[in-house]
Amino acid sequence: MMQRTLFRAFEQLADAPGGVKHLRELIFELAATGRLVAGGMQLGNELLGNVAEFVMGQAPPGNECNTTGKGTLFVKAGEFGPLYPVHEAWTDKPLKFAKLGDVLICVVGATVGKLNLGIDSAIGRSVAALRPGERLRTKYLYYVLMPYVLRLRRGSRGSAQGVIGKDDLGKIQIRVPLLPEQDGIVAKVDELMALCDDLEARQTTRSEARRRLHAATLHHVTSARSPSELAAHWSRLRTHFDPLHATPDSIPALRQTILQLAIQGRLATQSPEDDSAGTDINRIEKERFRLIQKQILRPAKPLAEADAGDFDFDLPSGWAATRFGVVALNIVAGSSPNCLSRRREGVEWGVLKISAVSWDEFDPEENKALPANVEPDPDDEVKPGDFIMSRANTAELVAKSVVVRETPPRLLLNDKTLRVRFSEHTESRFLNLLNNSPYARAYYARVASGTSASMKNIGREGIATMPIALPPLAEQKRIVAKVEQLLALCDELETRLKDADARRARLLTAAIHDILQTTHANKN
Repeated sequence: MMQRTLFRAFEQLADAPGGVKHLRELIFELAATGRLVAGGMQLGNELLGNVAEFVMGQAPPGNECNTTGKGTLFVKAGEFGPLYPVHEAWTDKPLKFAKLGDVLICVVGATVGKLNLGIDSAIGRSVAALRPGERLRTKYLYYVLMPYVLRLRRGSRGSAQGVIGKDDLGKIQIRVPLLPEQDGIVAKVDELMALCDDLEARQTTRSEARRRLHAATLHHVTSARSPSELAAHWSRLRTHFDPLHATPDSIPALRQTILQLAIQGRLATQSPEDDSAGTDINRIEKERFRLIQKQILRPAKPLAEADAGDFDFDLPSGWAATRFGVVALNIVAGSSPNCLSRRREGVEWGVLKISAVSWDEFDPEENKALPANVEPDPDDEVKPGDFIMSRANTAELVAKSVVVRETPPRLLLNDKTLRVRFSEHTESRFLNLLNNSPYARAYYARVASGTSASMKNIGREGIATMPIALPPLAEQKRIVAKVEQLLALCDELETRLKDADARRARLLTAAIHDILQTTHANKN
């Protein structure tokens, strides 16, 4: 009965979010409590200290260790592999030893509780060797300890400062049946783990095939060179939409595809009644000249002309090849006063952190308080409608931008954040989606400086020289409206998929609970 129930669980639950992982944990729990094979005797638990010996590791001097294979194989927690330790370190001065037939457990640090089967080796202070007595099979001990270590690693003791002492090991309670039953349990666990491995491999294969198909389909849509080619690829996307977008993690790529189609002029219609983008650019230049004459703006460094060859798509009728700095009247950074370590409170002034701008989102709570003795510069205050972007950030986020919809008063730009001012002859929301599109992300990846992925920089000149394909102003507004509509649908779809995953996860939890309850009743 129990095995039929368990195999039905494999059939029904393996594809739930985290399904195979939870099924593995269920198998270990059933094995540890004597409910995995029929005919087991009802037994109480025994202290691990009564049926096994413990060898606590000790680290040799660092200058006595090597990676060249000299001396005795040396195992630390970092050398734990999927089942056995990997061979990466050796020592000339071994102090504590593990043997083939031991079970190794990490007893210190972030991987506390992790298990491996033992090999003949020296062991460091982060490792203990559990040496089974004559009443224990090694692999049985390995399997029945799994529920204990899984609970440990989920709890507070699985933190970076986790420690398991010798007394802790001795107090672990395990069921110790006769050796034939242990052998039967190990054989069944091995069988079911192999089934889990197979399920996991098939899931990975299906997921990778779906990912490749999804990426290829979206690529074909965005790289189509003609209306007929676009229509064919779009039809294929619509036909396979449900299987391609069956999981929440497929939606970000769909959003990026929408942005890419938008900046190529594939989402909104061109109208002969629109002024050309070239006319809009002339108006921007006249406005820039007037502001320079009034000394509101400084003259900018001339930019090389852009042309249609800068883009891998054909510019629609009425569009113009230009540069970001042509449509941006100016690009200015904030300041960098020494701030307090805390967030601002009440009516205090605050300075934004670079984390305030992320993925087209503005978070005003990401700030630091300005000291009371520092005079704020009102010109640096963030206002609704501002177009701001990160000048310094991670490789993923550098030059990301957002149009501020709402913001509390008394927040200042920092020197790592830029504010871009545009003419009334451009739509800042269009330039924001363009700046966050895959096209712009690829451009910034090429021109951003910095040797570390943890922090990249982009200068104002690098931003200003980015080639952009500019639609007429009226079409910019139509594109923004269409993108907002489609992104709202993406949000709705993502929410539905996440809700479906959550329901399946709840069903998985309930089913596992029922299996444990059923097998417990059958055992008694």
